Amino acid sequence: MKYTLSIAFLTLIGARAMAQLPEDVIRMSWNVPSGTARSQAIGGAIGALGGDITSTFVNPAGLGFYKVSEIVLTPGFTLAHSEGDYRGTSTRSSNANRFNMSTTGFVSANNTPENKWVSKAFSIAVNRAANFNNSIYYKGNNDYSSGSEVYADEFSKSGVSIDDAYASPYLSLPTKMAIYTYLIDTATVGGVKQVLGRPEYLNSIDQQNRITTRGGITEIALGYAGNLQDKFYLGGSIGIPIVKYERRTEYTESDPTNNESNNFKYYRYEEMLTTTGAGINAKLGAIFKPIQQLRLGLAVHTPTIYGLKDNVTSKMVTHHENLFANIPVDSVTSDYYGASPLYKYDFSSPWKFMLSGAYVINGVEDVTQQRGFITADVEYVTYGSSRFSAAEESDDDSYYSQVNSTVKQLYKSTFNFRFGMEVKFNTIMGRLGFAHYGNPYEDNPVKAGKSNISAGLGYRDKGIFIDLTYVQSITTDANFPYRLPPPQQNVYADVKSNIGQILLTIGFKVF
Repeated sequence: MKYTLSIAFLTLIGARAMAQLPEDVIRMSWNVPSGTARSQAIGGAIGALGGDITSTFVNPAGLGFYKVSEIVLTPGFTLAHSEGDYRGTSTRSSNANRFNMSTTGFVSANNTPENKWVSKAFSIAVNRAANFNNSIYYKGNNDYSSGSEVYADEFSKSGVSIDDAYASPYLSLPTKMAIYTYLIDTATVGGVKQVLGRPEYLNSIDQQNRITTRGGITEIALGYAGNLQDKFYLGGSIGIPIVKYERRTEYTESDPTNNESNNFKYYRYEEMLTTTGAGINAKLGAIFKPIQQLRLGLAVHTPTIYGLKDNVTSKMVTHHENLFANIPVDSVTSDYYGASPLYKYDFSSPWKFMLSGAYVINGVEDVTQQRGFITADVEYVTYGSSRFSAAEESDDDSYYSQVNSTVKQLYKSTFNFRFGMEVKFNTIMGRLGFAHYGNPYEDNPVKAGKSNISAGLGYRDKGIFIDLTYVQSITTDANFPYRLPPPQQNVYADVKSNIGQILLTIGFKVF
């Protein structure tokens, strides 16, 4: 498969010990932004509806519907876990629950009915553009391959002698650690000297992988929009997303037979990756209201240009039983090889294009007389256009060129769909929503997608509004514990993540 071949190729050139891989495109871009409780209750389909501070991050033209200023606060709580299916074994991860803040900010409206620009509005808002809080766990018995083969293959093809491995720039840090702990070693098979991993001598091995992620992307934005004769609404916003991502990985292979004479009991690789940085983007939008009941929206999101920094620390432990007298366990940390690897790079996210429509029931000018609405967004995202680049002129661009070429092969443009509705009962409103985010993989061995189902209630009276929403997110994806070069097939776990979000928005009109 193209996916397998491309990633395997990157594994081989991983001798440069760089940290950026095509999977980072998904981590940084295949996300479901949050919003106010109202916008999330209707599936996030706010593109043509307007009148919500979330418009700053979706279609800024929606700010043009404001004629009164308001203050908004949206705390939230996330409940997350995942289910993994690996080599015929199903497991469930532990819960990863966290408090967080969603769309919060201030909208200042200037109402000028005597002017052709009926009103103008300015917003300053903060939103959760991505939520990384999750936990993944899977395990199974593998009679086909071992993660140690990755290190053995890299060392074998590097041409580096074992005496020069410590300081070699042509070996990745995990491979150096595998050499140090004797997880891999040379052996003569059929008269040919080879590099093999100790688990390869076993008929099968037990494998398990535990991944815990934390953090998110918090975006601060300034938006501005104008209302032209209550027919055309034009707006734009500038966003500054701030990234904080933490991933802890603990991967283990062990001997299921407990045979103490085969020179292998287990090995464990632990890694801590922290990504921090910030970026800048722009969003432009327009809404046309041909009749009072109908609204049509168009929005364009430029790529976010990020400056990012990865910090990696790791540890490897290998138990080789009676291979060396009185020393059954070898371990080494990344500190042994000097300061923790620090990678600085730039990343450009995909373009987004959005078409939206909304129909307001009893769509009169007086919002207190409106009885609800139906709204929908269609979004087109160009994942294959994502790009990595060197952060400094002294860095070698050739690695990033290879990564970008693989990104173009692996990922495709895809459509996202959002739909929502609201029914208004005087001061009380009921809401339902659904959203689906399409598969970004060009040629992936598994199906991937994200779906949100949401419901909420709202209250509005005398300049005060309170909204409560629950969103259930279901994500299907694949997780590869390691990558092997062709012609071997890569093993992977089917992962289904279930993330629940409770959002409460409290707002005040400022007259």
